[in-house]
Amino acid sequence: MSDVGSIDEGVSGGPKYVVGMEGGGGAEFDSGKGQQSQQIEQELATKMLQIQSKRFYLDVKQNRRGRFIKVAEIGADGRRSQVYLALSTAAEFRDHLSTFSDYYASLVTQTGPPNPENVPEDGKLKSEMMIKDNRRYYLDLKENARGRFLRVSQTITRGGPRSQIAIPAQGMIEFRDALTDLLEEFGTSDGGFKGELPEERHMKVDNKNFYFDIGQNNRGIYMRISEVKSNFRTAITVPEKCWIRFRDILTDYCEKMKKSSDTSITAENNIQTTPSNSLK
Repeated sequence: MSDVGSIDEGVSGGPKYVVGMEGGGGAEFDSGKGQQSQQIEQELATKMLQIQSKRFYLDVKQNRRGRFIKVAEIGADGRRSQVYLALSTAAEFRDHLSTFSDYYASLVTQTGPPNPENVPEDGKLKSEMMIKDNRRYYLDLKENARGRFLRVSQTITRGGPRSQIAIPAQGMIEFRDALTDLLEEFGTSDGGFKGELPEERHMKVDNKNFYFDIGQNNRGIYMRISEVKSNFRTAITVPEKCWIRFRDILTDYCEKMKKSSDTSITAENNIQTTPSNSLK
């Protein structure tokens, strides 16, 4: 049995557009976020692969945040899903494709084609994970009744859109070679800060959680401050160049509030200790 139709394991197509993905080593974009974003996004190169019943488009794009690779999967039924990779992440993914392909080849040699009557309980044969700033990529070589395939899932730390594609196992080498061609032309460097970024911090106040995450993209380093309350989540992004000013403003407010509070307490104490005028 060949590894045909391997995506039909219930993999749902990702969102047609992934929006609001901040920071991330040159792979972040405003994809589909309104007509204005589409106007400033430039396509630099593209490759199309036909692997069994599916088409894959590998597009090198550039916008105000830098260059990235968009990988779009078009199923036989026209369903579309896609993931986005920083150039450095694409290079790491390419290397994993070689490893997964070698493992797949050893499976074929040792056990032959997939046996629909002997599918692993969770379907997983081999797994890896990649981390890029606030983004995680899960690589799972899986098997179901219809074949073997590599599922690539992209998630954002603590919520946000999730998307995934599935590459038939027999096409992993072809996919790797196409990525290699693009990376040889456009490079693998994301630019920006090369040192180690501070770890994330967390603070809980009453029923709210605040998360402080440091990331980077081609424009520099930034801090994302997220407020999470039950099913509500909002965030702001503060560029490193204004952290000191941001801190100074907060410090100024803290000092003014403390001074105001001290003044109120002093005035209240004076009222309590001053004897009332007696009638003469």
